[in-house]
Amino acid sequence: MRCPSCGSLDTQVKDSRPTEDSAAIRRRRVCLTCNFRFTTFERVQLRELVVIKRNGRRVPFDRDKLMRSIQISLRKRNVDPERVEQFVSKIVRELEGLGESDISSETIGERVMEHLRELDDVAYVRFASVYRNFREPKDFEDAIAELSGEDEGKASATPRK
Repeated sequence: MRCPSCGSLDTQVKDSRPTEDSAAIRRRRVCLTCNFRFTTFERVQLRELVVIKRNGRRVPFDRDKLMRSIQISLRKRNVDPERVEQFVSKIVRELEGLGESDISSETIGERVMEHLRELDDVAYVRFASVYRNFREPKDFEDAIAELSGEDEGKASATPRK
């Protein structure tokens, strides 16, 4: 593993342990050249995913990019970071489980929105505003109405006392 500080390949693992959800192994490393300490994560990857963008371009799937976009939508929301990690892992497992190596960006966006709706309503609207390219206030109203309609459906499905 290359040291992020000095670029040396002479690093050593000091500690390894599974993450809380056991979806990855966290490794604490030290560079033997400059003594810089850093952490790496090792995850199971079922297949190499390729994202097909709306313009037809093909790019390798980037889990970190997915994590960053979700974290942006969750900024200043009271959601546990460990839960966000589990959330991203769940989406990646679902994408890998589709059985296809090529996945459209629309498929990824819809999966994220589907799960964000369950996790946090504000994050859902934030993500939807970028993903669906909201241009006017009515777009926000429609997204909020979607959420409200779902909540009303849940309320009417449960018997009142």
